[in-house]
Amino acid sequence: MSRIGRLPVPIPPGVEVQVDGSRVTVRGPKGELTQEFHPDMRITVEDGRVRVERPNDERRIRALHGLTRALINNMVIGVSQGYRKTLEIHGTGYRAELKGKTLVMSLGFSHPVVVEPPEGITFIVNPKANTVTVEGIDKQKVGQVAAEIRAWRPVEPYLGKGIRYAGEIVRRKAGKAGKI
Repeated sequence: MSRIGRLPVPIPPGVEVQVDGSRVTVRGPKGELTQEFHPDMRITVEDGRVRVERPNDERRIRALHGLTRALINNMVIGVSQGYRKTLEIHGTGYRAELKGKTLVMSLGFSHPVVVEPPEGITFIVNPKANTVTVEGIDKQKVGQVAAEIRAWRPVEPYLGKGIRYAGEIVRRKAGKAGKI
């Protein structure tokens, strides 16, 4: 039995979970998420918990069991608390600012980098600390948008310039030794 899959997902107060066949809808204070799951997974809501059960022990079904439970748990956490990723911008002249809801960054290119937030995503910019925070209720979408922002200028290992996740450790390389 899957260790992850067999754990019930607790439903916090203020969150409502509806199961319609293989479609699960989760509503909470921050919003609403809906997702379609594999039809073999049996999803039930009983006494404040969501349970996921599988029909047999095939390898593919066992993998789907833990995945389904984890995705439902992410939906419940997203609508109750939300998700956020913080990016730090390092480098001389590198900065970010908000214009309306749009993120505008100067990253050493000849043009500013403009990032429009997808639906359900908001940006928070702290110009003093040179940080950008990506917030939303969908964990996958928050991570994807943060990765796309980081991809504009990944951290280079010699000077440490670029965009990195908060707390990310960048291994620095030694430059040329020089002529003796």
